[in-house]
Amino acid sequence: MSDPTPTAEAFIAALWANQSDAELKKIARYFKAGPGDYGEGDRFIGVRMGTVFELAKAHIAMPLGEIEELLDSDIHEARAGAVSIMARKAAAKKTGEEGRRELFELYLRRHERINNWDLVDLGAWNVVGRYLADKPRDVLYQLARSQNLWERRTAILATLHFVKQGEADDALALAERLLADEEDLIHKAVGGVLRALTGKHRERLTAFLERHAPTMPRVMLRYAIEHFPPEERAHYMGLKKKP
Repeated sequence: MSDPTPTAEAFIAALWANQSDAELKKIARYFKAGPGDYGEGDRFIGVRMGTVFELAKAHIAMPLGEIEELLDSDIHEARAGAVSIMARKAAAKKTGEEGRRELFELYLRRHERINNWDLVDLGAWNVVGRYLADKPRDVLYQLARSQNLWERRTAILATLHFVKQGEADDALALAERLLADEEDLIHKAVGGVLRALTGKHRERLTAFLERHAPTMPRVMLRYAIEHFPPEERAHYMGLKKKP
C-alpha cells in the first residue's frame, strides 16, 4: 500500500503535536508581531523551526493545492512549512521545469501569505531565483518597486541563486535600486547579498562600495563588508563618515 498523500490538515496536526509554550516564549524574541510591528497579527504556536523543517522534509510530496491551504493558515509555523516544502520541491531534480514554474507562480500569486522575513528567506532564492535562472528577470525589478516590504525583499534575495551560479549583474543592479529603501529589513537583505559577492566578484563589489559606501545605510554597509579584513572594513566605514 502506498503512503497517503500528505495534507495540510496532517501537517498542522503534527505542528500541534510538537508545540511548546517554552519555545513560544523564545520565538517572541525573534519575530516582531506586536501592534505596529512589521509582523503585526502573525500567530505563532511555539514549534522549533528545526522541527518545522523536518516536518517539511517528511511532507515533500504534498500537492500544490494542499501547500496553498497551508499558506492560508494563520499559524506562522504552518506557512513556514509551506514555503519550506516549496523550496525543497524546487531544489529537487525530479521536480522538473513545469513543477518549478508552478511553484514560482504559487509563490508570487500568494505572496501576501509569505509575509515575514523568514518566509521570504526560505523561498526567494530557491523558488523564485531558481526558476528565473535561465529566464528574463523583469519580474524582480517590478517587485523591487513594490510598496510591499516582503515583495522588495524577495526581489533582492532571489538574486542569491544567481550569485551562487557565478552571476553578479542583477544582484548589483537591484542592490543599487534599493539603496534608498527606508526599511531596515531591506538594508540587511541588500547587505547580505552584497556580502555574498565577496568571493567570486570582489572587484565588482569593491567598485560598488567605492561609489555607494558614503550614502549607504550603515547596517547595509556593515553586512556588505563583513568578510573583509579589518583595514578594508575601516576604509569603507570611513567613507560612510564623510559628508
